[in-house]
Amino acid sequence: MRELLILQIITILSGQSVPIKTTTSHMGYISQILEPHLLYRRISYLRLTEFLKLIRKNLLSILHRVKDIGVTATMNDHEKSKLGIFNHLNFFQLITGVVVTIFGMIYGGKIPMGGWLLACMPPLTSVVVLVLNSRQKYQEALLVYFIFYPVFTCFCYINGINFGVELSFILYGILAVFFIRDIGYMIFSISFSMISYFILSVVLNKYPYQLEQINFVAYIINQMLAIIYIFYGLYLIKYENANYETSMQISNEILLKNNAEIQKQAQELDQLNSFKSKLFSIISHDLKAPMYALRNLFDDMQKQDMPAEEIKSLIPDVKNDLNYTVSLMDNLLQWAKSQMQAHTVHPQRIQVRELIDEVLHVLYLQAEAKNIRIENKAVNGVSAWADRDMINLVLRNLVSNAIKFSPTGGFISIGAKEQVSTAEVYVKDSGKGISSEEMQKIEGRDFYTTNGTVHEQGTGLGLMLCKEFLLKNKGQLNIESEPGKGSIFTFILPRPQ
Repeated sequence: MRELLILQIITILSGQSVPIKTTTSHMGYISQILEPHLLYRRISYLRLTEFLKLIRKNLLSILHRVKDIGVTATMNDHEKSKLGIFNHLNFFQLITGVVVTIFGMIYGGKIPMGGWLLACMPPLTSVVVLVLNSRQKYQEALLVYFIFYPVFTCFCYINGINFGVELSFILYGILAVFFIRDIGYMIFSISFSMISYFILSVVLNKYPYQLEQINFVAYIINQMLAIIYIFYGLYLIKYENANYETSMQISNEILLKNNAEIQKQAQELDQLNSFKSKLFSIISHDLKAPMYALRNLFDDMQKQDMPAEEIKSLIPDVKNDLNYTVSLMDNLLQWAKSQMQAHTVHPQRIQVRELIDEVLHVLYLQAEAKNIRIENKAVNGVSAWADRDMINLVLRNLVSNAIKFSPTGGFISIGAKEQVSTAEVYVKDSGKGISSEEMQKIEGRDFYTTNGTVHEQGTGLGLMLCKEFLLKNKGQLNIESEPGKGSIFTFILPRPQ
């Protein structure tokens, strides 16, 4: 019975005839009646939703275009924001001014047509302002707005018509503080607005045509619009000032960060200049000594007719000096090359055992002169990913230092092994070792060198080059040493992927 009653109600409301038979398919019949109506309502709702979305999209597009009137690429963000606010303000005042004027003309009653024509002047002023902004005449647009808006409003009141817009003078004063940069012009604009407000609304408060008495609704709308614009102006000022303070704070933070970076770079530059000055001072001294010794030897041979035995006795010292000079020149040239090509690294697959054999072949005579035995314990197949020339120089310097600080008849072991993602190469000697004080100097940027076991000289440039070249190849150098127990120099490089 309940289903039949529902069926009858729906049928009557839908304008369809009631079926004679009452079967168990009543609910199916109800669905057939309801479905078209629900579908129609759903379609109507979807159309309305799409229509509202379209309106919203178009309004946002219009507001965005209005905001960008007169904006140029040379403006900063603060100037763009203020111009956008000024454009929006004039656009809204234009729309509301036109709507209120048209509404007043229709329902204004006793107010003469001339009065409503005067009421059209402020919206016309907004049109002129937007046109001037579009032509990038920003100062003229401000002058037009803050002169003609108050003047036309005054004309309305002077002609005996009170539209209920006296609060607009307060709005002009507030906006003058925000938009006008020139202090004198700003004070004039504020004073003019406030004096006009006082005279028109307090002193001359009786007018032949009172919109409040003729059309109270229009009067209330005007008053509300004036209040809304006042609060809107205050909101814009607060919002823009907050954004400006935030942007200034961010700019200051960036500036402080840049200043700190500049100071850091300046300190590094000073250290680098000091480093280079000291380097060239040492090089100039160390290069002159062996050259002068060799020159003096030849002078003595030429002038004093030295016997062969005496000349032969001087040759080992001259040879040591020349060996040192050749090593120094090699390191110096490699360092100069690395400075000129600071970012030029050519990584490739390096077979570590082959590279060790190559270096040992070059240093064979230096090791043989001290009767030092060198053993290559590198495992076959160990490979690294780095610049071959740079790692050759690193390994050559480490082995040369090991020979230099090993005693006559000493032993040097060189090996290599693979880790998960790196290749590890070590040079172990049986020399005198390194004290903790010497280790601190080696790890610092100062030049530090000591003579070898047979008074071999050095500049400290070799280890500095090793650190620099390993850093460029994403590697690192580790040193383990104890006085009297020798040293182990280990460097780690990435393996080929």
